[in-house]
Amino acid sequence: MATVNDVPADKLIEEVSKDLKENFEEIQEPEWSDYVKTASNKERAPEQRDWWFTRTAALLRKVYLKQPIGVGRLRKYYGGKDKSESTPEHFQKGSGSIIRTSLQQLEEAGLVTKSPEGRKITSEGRSYLDQSSSKLYNKVVE
Repeated sequence: MATVNDVPADKLIEEVSKDLKENFEEIQEPEWSDYVKTASNKERAPEQRDWWFTRTAALLRKVYLKQPIGVGRLRKYYGGKDKSESTPEHFQKGSGSIIRTSLQQLEEAGLVTKSPEGRKITSEGRSYLDQSSSKLYNKVVE
């Protein structure tokens, strides 16, 4: 059986985001998601229509790989360099509200749980990602 480590990350995130959108009613885009930037160093909001589900799927994969993990460490993963005109570049963290809200929705869906050390993936979340990985691995092999 294939795991998350055996398949390409971009393909897995794409498949899981489609499945999260169709099959999990707990995971919904907030009203403010059309107007928000994903980090303070970004100039505009994301142009992709379903970016919320893509980010949620990426967070689920990241929790699977790096558990236990907190919002602060995830903000570092989704941050980037602030490139202003004449000043030197500095690192800016990603939006904590987006990450926190996505993790709360994943908790409601039963895929992630909260612990004192940080967020961890549940057995249901692990089996869900492993099944998605196996399906994708079979497609890639064929």
